[in-house]
This record gives sequence, C-alpha cells and structure tokens, in this order.
Amino acid sequence: MDFEDLFNKRTYDLGQPYYPGMPHYPTHPPFLYSLTKKHGDITFGDGGTSAADAIALGTHVGTHIDALSHFSCNGVCFGGRKVEQTYERGMTELGVDSIAPIVRRGVLLDIAGLEGVDVLPLDFEISAEHLSRAATNDDIGEGDVVLLRTGWARYFSDARKYINNVVAPGLGIGAARWLSSRKIFAAGSDTVAFEKVPSPAMPVHLHLLVESGIHIIEVLNLEELARDGVYEFVFVAAPMNIRGATGAPVRPLAFARVRKA
Repeated sequence: MDFEDLFNKRTYDLGQPYYPGMPHYPTHPPFLYSLTKKHGDITFGDGGTSAADAIALGTHVGTHIDALSHFSCNGVCFGGRKVEQTYERGMTELGVDSIAPIVRRGVLLDIAGLEGVDVLPLDFEISAEHLSRAATNDDIGEGDVVLLRTGWARYFSDARKYINNVVAPGLGIGAARWLSSRKIFAAGSDTVAFEKVPSPAMPVHLHLLVESGIHIIEVLNLEELARDGVYEFVFVAAPMNIRGATGAPVRPLAFARVRKA
C-alpha cells in the first residue's frame, strides 16, 4: 500500500451529528439519547468508575442510506422482487444488510454554487440541465456516488428551519433520469428528502430505488467539500449492518488530495 499517497489526502466527514431534538422527517421517529449509568453509580475500586448510555432512532434519521427495499411500486421492489416482510424481521430481500461497504469514486455537484447562492430557495427544482452544467469538468460514470449540494446543511442546527414542514429544494424526475442513465451506484444530498418536496408520489425515489436500483443517501454535510472546491474524491461509507432494515445510519467520508500551497 502507498501510505504516502494515503496520508497526503485530506479526510472530510460528510455526516451530520446525532443529538436529541435533531431534525428528522416527520413520518420517522426522533433520535433519543440518555445516559443509563453515570460515573459514580458503579465503582471498581481505587476510584475507578464507568458511564454508559443508550440510543433509539429510526433507520432513516440523520445521515443515512436507503436500501432498495425502502420503496416499492404495486407490491414490487427493484428487480421485480415481490415485497416479503414482517414487523419482526423486516424485509426478506434487499435489506440494508445487503449493501457491502462502499469504496467508490465520489463526485460533488454544487448546485447552490452553480446558481451563485449559499442556499437554494425552498421551491428550487434541480433539473437535468443543472446537473449537466455542474458536471462539466467531471465525467460521471458507472458505479460513481454523486452528491448534490443545495446548501441546506447550513440549516441543520435549526430543526424547524431544516425540515420546513417538508418543503425543500431537490431533484426533479428529469434530473433523476439523467443520473440513472449514467448507471451510478448512489446519489445523495444535504436535504432530508433528496427530491424536491412536497411530492406526494415521490417519483424520484421510485425511479432511483425501484426502477433503477440506485441507492439514495440523505442528510449529508457537503459544506466543507464545496468550500475547498473538492469535486472529485474517494467516497467511503458502511451502513449499520441491520438485518432486513430498509435503511441505516451511515457516516460517509471523502478522501481528497491535499492541494499544495
């Protein structure tokens, strides 16, 4: 392994923090946290103590990846698989546990930057033309992970503003077809819903997950990548290995070469 090459790359954390009161899509449960043992509750002699805690959250809360079983159409998931599910065991096929650790080429398409704004307006629909213009210098190819910046990560610390009654900018169906035509592995963004919402039929989710077999990653933090002008990088992530789940928290990392002064 070329460790010198590895160490000459900067690591970008693309995940958002988890904390009580954090933003979450209204149909999913919130993130809950509590200490279960404080320091001093149990002692081990010579002054030693330990603390422990517990969490509870939905699998689509915070930075997470959608398994292909997250959406279906007329009882069928990607590849014509009929939905088979139980409350106790989740999905029989296409669960998040079927997603191998991800190490792929990543591409940032900074749509907010393209439009000359810090944050896209709430009614902005990302079109195929926007994607084509943003991708001018980087050919998007099969197996890539494509991340779209709207700037809404700047609102994450304000749950009311970030969720905004589920009204936010995002991908339109034409842009979704532009991505799927390139046979990418996954697409993601810094919003809670990825596609432009409100969108009762959720056509982008149906097209990518059900029709195309392309994963969706939501609630990313892409501000540092955009700030440093990093548009191509090594994308690394591994979802929690939850058997039968339709999604899972993920902490994505981007590795990019450090620019010499």
